[in-house]
Amino acid sequence: MPQSLAQIYLHIVFSTKDRRPFLQNESLRDELHKYLGGICRKLGAPSLIIGGVEDHVHLLCRFSRTLTVADLVRDLKRDSSKWIKPKEAGVKTFDWQSGYGAFSVSPSHVEALKVYIANQIEHHRSETFQDEFRRLCQKYGVAVDERYVWD
Repeated sequence: MPQSLAQIYLHIVFSTKDRRPFLQNESLRDELHKYLGGICRKLGAPSLIIGGVEDHVHLLCRFSRTLTVADLVRDLKRDSSKWIKPKEAGVKTFDWQSGYGAFSVSPSHVEALKVYIANQIEHHRSETFQDEFRRLCQKYGVAVDERYVWD
């Protein structure tokens, strides 16, 4: 077969360093989400939706067949961190946590995940990021060592 075809969806989740609420300003947060979408597009992993709250981001993308997960997340964090720091005084010390969660998503679950990501503000009125991340890891069968996951 001369063609190389792939349809892989990724749900990527990562937090600000120490879960600091750097992204309280909704307009800055929206700009950041658009910027992250641009990075995804540039890397050949177009985003379907990006959302989150003041201390973390959820990103759903179609994963490029020529990229590694580690390279995608590295570029997302590095480029967005450089972009956001000069935006306003409250984010001059902005950093992302060193870790992340990346979960494969069945095409049949994409629409439900888009709704979930779109409703992050409402969702986090009743669940912390840590509890959400534990739940996601459990759902996807990923073991979490709490000594290393919360930087």
